[in-house]
This record gives sequence, structure tokens and C-alpha cells, in this order.
Amino acid sequence: MTYIIETTNLTKKFGKFLAVNQVNLQVPKGGIYGFLGPNGAGKSTTIRMLLGLIRETKGEVRVFGQSIKKDRLDILRRVGSMVESPSYYGHLTAFENLEITRRILGADKSEIIRVLEIVKLTDVKNKVVKKFSLGMKQRLGIAQALLGKPELLILDEPTNGLDPSGIIEIRELIKRLPKEFGITVLISSHILSEMELMATHVGIISRGKLLFQGTMDDLRKKQKAQIQLEAEPKNEVESYFTEIGIPFTNDRRFIYLDPSLGPAKINRELIMNGYDVHQMMMKEHSLEEIFLEITGKEEIA
Repeated sequence: MTYIIETTNLTKKFGKFLAVNQVNLQVPKGGIYGFLGPNGAGKSTTIRMLLGLIRETKGEVRVFGQSIKKDRLDILRRVGSMVESPSYYGHLTAFENLEITRRILGADKSEIIRVLEIVKLTDVKNKVVKKFSLGMKQRLGIAQALLGKPELLILDEPTNGLDPSGIIEIRELIKRLPKEFGITVLISSHILSEMELMATHVGIISRGKLLFQGTMDDLRKKQKAQIQLEAEPKNEVESYFTEIGIPFTNDRRFIYLDPSLGPAKINRELIMNGYDVHQMMMKEHSLEEIFLEITGKEEIA
């Protein structure tokens, strides 16, 4: 597999604070890599190191097989990015803002029309940006990042603060980029449900450490099934399971059992021993629950 981004033991300290701790990212070519973690987990710091905006304390960043230390300018000519929030002049139109970026990049004039069409802002190209909705401003920021036909697009929390319709617009736009334009996308977010709808690969970071990396299917494989049982008297049922050696976990309402024990057999045993079984069902861990297990119960949206 070809990796567009690879880091080796990437580490960043701010004084005594360890913001990023020996992170080994592998971002495959042609996919959407969801860089996922709670706010303050180290996502933005890692992205700044990937772009050479801040220097790593130790470790290495390689993009397109080149070192960001030695070949930063060559790399950045092939990369588009939007870190935190788009940069624009509110009193200028969308077209005028893009023209400034185009001149800086030395891109062809036709690039402005091309990127406006990609982000679906052609109809408002002559509207001043201060009158744009937040979602339109985010799309303009992505348009700026797409100038010059980058091979890699890095987006830091692009759906932050958007309403549901704005989130859908950005999501659908990002999903089109690898398929239609061959662009590899790395997108950071703290919203797992959003990543599930667009990412092909995911890396989960918490407290500066990369705790999981793989495909979305790899993450879904961690959705272990359990038998969820509601039976009464609950404390007596638990005592019965302990007595006959059946392992379980519980919460205030339910008892959870391994599916390999056989739901039909357990149901029959409980009824024959005089217990009331109100419900028994198979329950899979949600991806949110898996995230909490991976990160040690740290909250995520």
C-alpha cells in the first residue's frame, strides 16, 4: 500500500507538556483518513507538524516519501490545507478572495472557475464573503485549498460550528474529492458519527497518543455482540449465574452475557428455575462505545 503521509515516532513538547507522543501515522493514497479524537487530544498540533508550521520535538514526517524538514516547499506545492478556520477578506467577493490566493500560488486563472464549481459557489462568486453563511465560508476555504490541483488535502475540523445542512454539504463535498479528482484527504474531527459516514480509514488519538489506526471496517469489527437480558428478581438471577459459573456484567437494569452461551438455553434455564424473563436481545457495541473503550472513557461528541 502506498502511503501519502507517514510519521515515525512524531513527538511534540511545549515545555513540560507532552502534546503529541510518538505518533506513527500512515495515510494511504486515494482515501479519506479521519483523524479522530476529543478536543485537546493533539490533532491540530499533529497537523501543524505535518505542514511544517511548527517543528517537531523529535521524530520524522514524510509526505509523498519526502522529508518535511528537507523538502517542505516541494511538498507544500502539492498540498492544500485549511487549518482551524478559513482565511478570507470579508469585504471582498468569493472570486476576489480566490484571485489573491491564485496569484500567491501562481496558478492558472482558470483555476478559480474550476474550484468554485467543485464547491458549488459559482452562483455567488460575486457576493461579498461577509454575507456568506458559515457553511459557505467553509466551502470557500476548501476552494482556496483546492487551488493549484493539490494531491493531498488536509482539513482541520471543517464542520466545526455548522448546522446539520452545512455539515451534510461539507461531507458530500469531501466524499467527492478522492473519487472525482484523485485527491487524498486527511480530515480531523471530534465527531465520530461524521467520520463513520465519510472516512475510509481512521486514526484515533487521545492525550497525544495514537491508540487505533486502520480501516473503518477494522474499527467496526470491534463491535462485539452481547446478550442483553432483563430478568427478575435481578439480584437473584445474578446470584444464580454466579452459582452455576456463568460470567456476566451488569448495569442498573440489564445483565450482559457472552452470545456463545446460547440465548435459547439461558432463557429456558431461567424460566425453568422460576425467574421472569422480560426481554432478551443481541446488542452490539456502538462505535461511540468502542471509542470510549479505546480512549479510556474520554468523552467525544
